[in-house]
Amino acid sequence: MLEKTFGCARLIYNLALECKIYAYQSTKKSPSRFELQKQLLDLKSEFQWLKEINSQSLQVSLLNLDNAYKRFFTGDGGFPKFKSKSSRNSFGCPQSVQIENGKLYIPKFKEGIEIIIDRPTKGAIRSATISKTVTNKYFVSVLCETGETIPEKSKISFDNAIGIDLGIKDFGIMSDGVVVSNPHYLQTSEPKLKHLQRNLSRKTKRSNRYKRAKLRLALYHEKISNRRNDFLHKLSTEITNQYDTICVETLNVKGMIKNHKLAKSISDVSWSKFISMLDYKCQWKGKNLLKIGMFEASSKTCHKCGYIKKDLILSDRYWICHDCGENHDSDFNASMNIKLIALKKVLAERQSMDVEASSVDDRLNMSLRPKKHLADEALSP
Repeated sequence: MLEKTFGCARLIYNLALECKIYAYQSTKKSPSRFELQKQLLDLKSEFQWLKEINSQSLQVSLLNLDNAYKRFFTGDGGFPKFKSKSSRNSFGCPQSVQIENGKLYIPKFKEGIEIIIDRPTKGAIRSATISKTVTNKYFVSVLCETGETIPEKSKISFDNAIGIDLGIKDFGIMSDGVVVSNPHYLQTSEPKLKHLQRNLSRKTKRSNRYKRAKLRLALYHEKISNRRNDFLHKLSTEITNQYDTICVETLNVKGMIKNHKLAKSISDVSWSKFISMLDYKCQWKGKNLLKIGMFEASSKTCHKCGYIKKDLILSDRYWICHDCGENHDSDFNASMNIKLIALKKVLAERQSMDVEASSVDDRLNMSLRPKKHLADEALSP
């Protein structure tokens, strides 16, 4: 019954997407979700087996497609793609969801589905989404309304703020001197991945042995992903528990992975996922996440005096400041500057934010004063 529901929800999604594409090519207009819902009656009369499925789950497929279109036009995602049977499948139940005695009760499943409860539900259950991974594992995500409110943001202070410079050699360098090593999950797993991929390539496509080899490869990819997610969750939780203000740099990951020499390493560290984890965990806990621009000279600027070393290149891991003689580690210096630049931005907007200006260190004030650059020195007698 689950497989049948996955297939029907996928069919409705693909048919609706095809209808939208064809209508736009013909009339330059796309039918709305409600217009597509009216066509469900005609489909059910043509395909009688659609009546065996919860009608609301089919409507949720149209809602998901409508949301995908909205994200595409707002620039938050790509153009919707057709769903495949071999990829991740899911369907939604917007109401009539209950969990009792270790069983999940949804429409059309009167006897209930035995589940392993990861955590007890709190509040009123509103909806549920049942999904199946490519490794044939079934999950249910239950949406509950708890009535809790998002806590107020903590006061921003220099002493309880941290700057993080994300990298490849080391995953993160903190402004307090802590260095988080990069576990290189994909790199350490490549020998076994190559063996599994080579084994799959030797099988006849669509045969039973091919399917088993493909499942073994998918399971190992899932293991790598789970290890990486576990590392990112533990690190982001530890940082958000320890500090009230977290400062990071905005990274152009899409542009950086175009460098084919670094694309695999950049994808392995998952910077975007780590920052998104910091973002929602800071909202949960009332912490502050400050981001600086991607074009800030965080590595080239001396965090002591503000001197900018314009000829610094990526391979220069250590350099000496021309003005104050400070010996810099490029990554640690960048983490300090990320913190200073982010707090400078907050100070500039202190009229709209509650900032403990008295707690800002003297080094911050010194680093934010007008700098005398090399061009000015060249003009001086």
